[in-house]
Amino acid sequence: MSEIADQRAAMQAESAGKTLCDALAETAGRYGSLPALSDRDGDGPWRTLTWAQTREQVLELAAGFVELGLRPGDHVALMLPNRAEHVLADLGVLHAGGTPVTFYATLAPEQIAFMAANCEATIAVLDGASELARWQQVLSRLPALRTVIVRDASACPAESRYQRWDALVAIGARCHAASPDAVASRVAAIRPDDPVTLLYTSGTTANPKGVVITHANVLYEIAVTTAGGIAPMHARIVSYLPLAHIAERVLTLYLGICHARHVYFCRDAASQLVGTLTDVRPTGFFGVPRIYEKVMAGIQALLTAEQDDAKRAAVARAMATGLAYVRSLQYGETTSRELADQFAVADEQVLGAIRSLLGLGDAVLTSGAAPFPPEVATFFAGLGMQVLDVYGMSETTGAFTTNTPGAFRLGTVGQPVPGIEVRIAGDGEILTRGPLNTPGYLNLPEQTADLIDDNGWLHTGDVGSIDADGFVSVLDRKKELIITAGGENVSPAAVENLLVAHPLIGQALAYGDRRPYLVALLTLDSGVAPAWAKAHGIETTSLAELAANPEVLAEVGRAVDAANAKLARVQQVKYWELLPVEWTPESEELTPTLKLKRRVVHAKYADVIDGLYPS
Repeated sequence: MSEIADQRAAMQAESAGKTLCDALAETAGRYGSLPALSDRDGDGPWRTLTWAQTREQVLELAAGFVELGLRPGDHVALMLPNRAEHVLADLGVLHAGGTPVTFYATLAPEQIAFMAANCEATIAVLDGASELARWQQVLSRLPALRTVIVRDASACPAESRYQRWDALVAIGARCHAASPDAVASRVAAIRPDDPVTLLYTSGTTANPKGVVITHANVLYEIAVTTAGGIAPMHARIVSYLPLAHIAERVLTLYLGICHARHVYFCRDAASQLVGTLTDVRPTGFFGVPRIYEKVMAGIQALLTAEQDDAKRAAVARAMATGLAYVRSLQYGETTSRELADQFAVADEQVLGAIRSLLGLGDAVLTSGAAPFPPEVATFFAGLGMQVLDVYGMSETTGAFTTNTPGAFRLGTVGQPVPGIEVRIAGDGEILTRGPLNTPGYLNLPEQTADLIDDNGWLHTGDVGSIDADGFVSVLDRKKELIITAGGENVSPAAVENLLVAHPLIGQALAYGDRRPYLVALLTLDSGVAPAWAKAHGIETTSLAELAANPEVLAEVGRAVDAANAKLARVQQVKYWELLPVEWTPESEELTPTLKLKRRVVHAKYADVIDGLYPS
């Protein structure tokens, strides 16, 4: 315990008395000429701001917000894609003494109304017509909201309540030039325990809760991430996850500032991420598991389409060597000279070219936000790539356990970061305590008390274990465990991860709560299925038609059998249905960060599920 306390004191000493505003000032002073934010329209040329330019624009925007009447402590709602203006607005609000609150861009009007009313947002900054249309439906229910700023000038109504982004920029530049002390005094009044942001939970099972994150929380996260060696200075990264997600905020905003990173924005991950990665060739990349699954499926589709048996065999041999090599790098293992030499040859002849094709050949790879399927980790290890799985949530300011280049173990989410305590409760729930824990939920004392007990332990809601070396494994969400009619506890994620290991299967949901056996809903992978069909002489590329094709159904059946062979009897899927669709955030089965909304799927496909239980 004294070791943890010493670690905690050392980490806290690094940022004692500081705020993120201080960190931006230091970075702009030391690395002002280095690139900070790069943005572009479509495939057009990149436009780049340096760190000195970024801070100057932030201070000017802060002056603009002050002029618009922003008071210290006010909440400002932001609904924009990943773009420079989003970060500038966020930091501008912060330097004016306010609290920026990024809203997921996919929210419906009712959700917007609840969140904006809950935090009493006084200003909203919206991207354009799509966002404006949803907010306008609920403005009459938001009396605290005085001003709506619209980035796209062509979408901004000519009414007094609305303000164009370019007008805010002009107001801010004029006011800051006339009176720079106005913002300086606001910044000087900010304290480490003040909020740096407010993040709303997904609200898939109840109304969203606003998680308060402080400057002190963030700067501690930066300190422990730096100590772990997974986020080097001046990294090149691609920002593509919603900035309402704690992981993207840490990577883009907070690590971006403290490590003088060069951030490239990808506004539409679905259509632009692969191209952006190959263009930017990032030196750091964080992906939620679904992103890695899609990348894996794409590579598998290419291998499936390869007609040369010798080439396929060469790749298989190289990947077997890559897997053995990465496994030998795990905590407590050693790499023999023979294996190192074999990997060097495989890397030069095969694996390096594949990594380069992905644009990730130079990147430190991390993953989090959901359980990382072991088969996916194994696949990337076969390419010679260590995907360092981390674990955290909004309520813990992001990761509180991490695998690191010097200490990682496949199938785990790593060890607790310095100064953070982690233990397993009697019912298997993962608990954590330390400076990363949120002060609580906004205006929700009862829910905060349920989250953090009297001894300071935060209850994650996840079930897991800790091995003898301190590596944490996450089994599943506590509330999502299936309890069968026979009283057996089953992790749906453990079953689903084996099902999606087959490249044809894009998504899976296991079901069986209070039922005699498990069933599954499956979807095809839209990136792999057409290529697989072509390789097998099937002409159609329609997912709906492929989902009904006898050859496809037979292959999916074999995939289910293969998964069942690795599962205990109680975990095995007895019946399944291949759906003619793919689940997406737009169709509401997935969150904006591509996690499965189980309750939505259960409700939407209740008849299909019931049909898998013949009476």
